Amino acid sequence: MDRKASNNYWSNEGHEPLREYSRGQELTNNLPYIAMIILGATTFILGFENPIWGWSAAITYLIYGVAGALWIIIFMCPYCSRWNTSNCPCGYGRIAARLSKKKDSNRFKEKFKKHIPVIVPLWFIPIVAGIAFAIRSFSWSLFILLIVFALEAFIVLPLFSTKHSCVNCPQKDLCPWIERRS
Repeated sequence: MDRKASNNYWSNEGHEPLREYSRGQELTNNLPYIAMIILGATTFILGFENPIWGWSAAITYLIYGVAGALWIIIFMCPYCSRWNTSNCPCGYGRIAARLSKKKDSNRFKEKFKKHIPVIVPLWFIPIVAGIAFAIRSFSWSLFILLIVFALEAFIVLPLFSTKHSCVNCPQKDLCPWIERRS
């Protein structure tokens, strides 16, 4: 295959092909995010004394988690060079191709910085709410859940993403996340 004919196939360095991901691998790569959202929702179920409030808050948080992923797919993925390819580790690129047209990949960094803050609260809302719940009425199950959530959200998910998504990304030189970690 001619390297110039397919920018999506070759890595930035042009030395080796980008990895292609199966649907199963895409699902596996989404599991840390899914686990974080489920753990965060569970915080509300355990934290509220009134089950109606707990389930309502949990469902709202779940909806926010799904909406956050869709936000990224719609507003950031069209700017990624993995758009509409099997090179996207989470499969968002293929979904994005069904929802929007390809945009200028040179604007990826700009769009990343603009749209990532939309989902950042997903990492903090359960912690803040969980601490408030624990102050109001301490329970070991909620305390353990908060620790598991924090480990998942701040260690497992970023580590997994960095090791499976970022390492072969053709846009890693443009990525504020990688730039910040360097």
